[in-house]
Amino acid sequence: MKQLTFLTFVIGICEVGRLIFQFIPNVQPVTDIIILTTLIFGLSNGLLVGVLSIVVSNIILGMGVWTLAQIGAYILIVLLTYFLAKPWFFKAPIIVRACFCAAMGFFYGFVISIIQAPILGINNFLPYYIAGLPFDLMHALGNAGFCLILSPTLVPLLKKIHAQLF
Repeated sequence: MKQLTFLTFVIGICEVGRLIFQFIPNVQPVTDIIILTTLIFGLSNGLLVGVLSIVVSNIILGMGVWTLAQIGAYILIVLLTYFLAKPWFFKAPIIVRACFCAAMGFFYGFVISIIQAPILGINNFLPYYIAGLPFDLMHALGNAGFCLILSPTLVPLLKKIHAQLF
C-alpha cells in the first residue's frame, strides 16, 4: 500500500510539474521524472507512472487523439530507458545523463509524429514532423535542464525511498 501511495504521489508531481510549466511550450519535468522512476523503481512502475501521468494531466489539459500518441511515446521512452540506459545511467557523468534526457525529448516528438501520421495522412508526416522540431528542441532543452537541476537532489531521495518502501 505504501508503494502505491508513493507512485500516486509521483504521478501527482508529474501533473503539477506539467501544469506549472504549461506556459512554456514542451518544457516540463515529466519526462525526467518518468526516466528516474523507471531507473530506480523498475519497468512496471515506470510504465505505470508514464501512462497515468498523461491520462491524469490530459483530463485537466484536454483529451484527444494526441493522448494515445503521448502514452505510446512514454511507453517507448520507459522501455528504452529500462533496457538501454539502466546499466550505465547512474555511472555516467551528469552531462551524459542530461544528454540522454535531451535525446528522449527529441525521441518523444518523433514518436508523436509517427503515431499521428496515419491520422493526418502519411503525406503529411514530414511537414508535421518538421513543424514540431522547435517544440521538440524546447522539450529536449527542458529535459536536459531539469536533469541538471533535479538529479543531484532527486536521485538520492528516490533511492532512499526505494530502499525503505520497495
